[in-house]
Amino acid sequence: MSGMTRRSLLGAGAAVVASAVTSPAVIGQARARVVVIGGGPGGATVAKYVARDSAGAINVSLIEPSASFVTCFHSNLYLGGFKTFEQITHSYEALTKNYGVNHVRQTAAFIDRDEKRVRTADNTILSYDRLVVAPGIDLKYDSVPGWGQEHEQAMPHAWKAGPQTQLLKKRLDEVKNGGVIVMIAPPNPYRCPPGPYERVSMMAHVLKATGRTNCKIFIIDPKESFSKQGLFQDGWETFYKGMVEWLGPKVHDGLKSVDPKTGTVVTGFETYKNCALVNVIPAQMAGKIVREAGLANASGFCPIDPATMKSANDPNLFIVGDASIAGDMPKSAFSANSQAKVAAMTIRSELTGSRSFPPRYNNTCWSLIETDNAVKVGGRYEPKDGKISAAETFVSKVGETAELRKQTQEENIGWYSGITTDIFG
Repeated sequence: MSGMTRRSLLGAGAAVVASAVTSPAVIGQARARVVVIGGGPGGATVAKYVARDSAGAINVSLIEPSASFVTCFHSNLYLGGFKTFEQITHSYEALTKNYGVNHVRQTAAFIDRDEKRVRTADNTILSYDRLVVAPGIDLKYDSVPGWGQEHEQAMPHAWKAGPQTQLLKKRLDEVKNGGVIVMIAPPNPYRCPPGPYERVSMMAHVLKATGRTNCKIFIIDPKESFSKQGLFQDGWETFYKGMVEWLGPKVHDGLKSVDPKTGTVVTGFETYKNCALVNVIPAQMAGKIVREAGLANASGFCPIDPATMKSANDPNLFIVGDASIAGDMPKSAFSANSQAKVAAMTIRSELTGSRSFPPRYNNTCWSLIETDNAVKVGGRYEPKDGKISAAETFVSKVGETAELRKQTQEENIGWYSGITTDIFG
């Protein structure tokens, strides 16, 4: 898109531009200006670390319409009754009060890369020296035949945490003994690779704990395999025998259609009628703002420089978290938090002359299967051969004794507390 076109699109906010350019609260005048779009694990971490570690030398604005953030990670534990909704909801208050981040409660509507400006939905204009975009994912509503955005109440996805998470729990609690649940798992790449299978574990846990053991959960998966597959399937056999059945594409022969009105799922192998609950997790892509800015490729996600998390298309712009193509790193909150720290370090170095270090990336992902029985996967990553490559990976199952299992679960809870404090605290 040409600069002239961008200026015409931004013209509606010209009066706001004049105000913003002269307002220290918006751009900090002589201070370098960093704008962050998206207040999830990636965006909030960048905002915090740039503001905190630049000691006031950089003005940081976080564009995020919500007053608080509900985490997708550990939302399955809310579904399973191990956490309350309040426990997975986090305020931005510490970022604003403790670190001086300017929280702009609006939706980012347009990025003018030529003029280095962002326009929000209310026509506020924020100019930047560096821009960080962490928009997360958008759902491909046309990827499941018969299902669309208008059907997410009848067949919830709950892959963006918040009201959908609460709806899925409500619908699970309403399932009668003997009812059939169908999960439609997403194709790669998608947010949180083990997430759908932990969700199934938590569904089974709730059903078993409430005496609804005649229920059946079918997973219709487009993938030949999935993250931690052996550990999950061992856990289902041990704790939920006969309740969970995973069907890969060679078995179900393709998902043909769903009917939200009748709760029907049709595959090439079987038709599931009158389902008590259908959880549709569709295919995914980077958030709309980066796609419209020309930062995504044909995959729907955004290529980056693996050493800095800069966009491959714009050296003044960083993309962190689920929207990025981060090589071997999975799309997870831990990955986003790790990527954000590399981006924050690079930004501080470029804008203040502070020292930078070789990038280090890490990921750890926990999944609960049953009370005190959790598994984790993770790794250490580094830039290599033009991408972020795995340098070391691990998969761990729970210990053999009750004491070790309890210790594993406590470590899982501690992991959540640690990462959310690092992001929002």
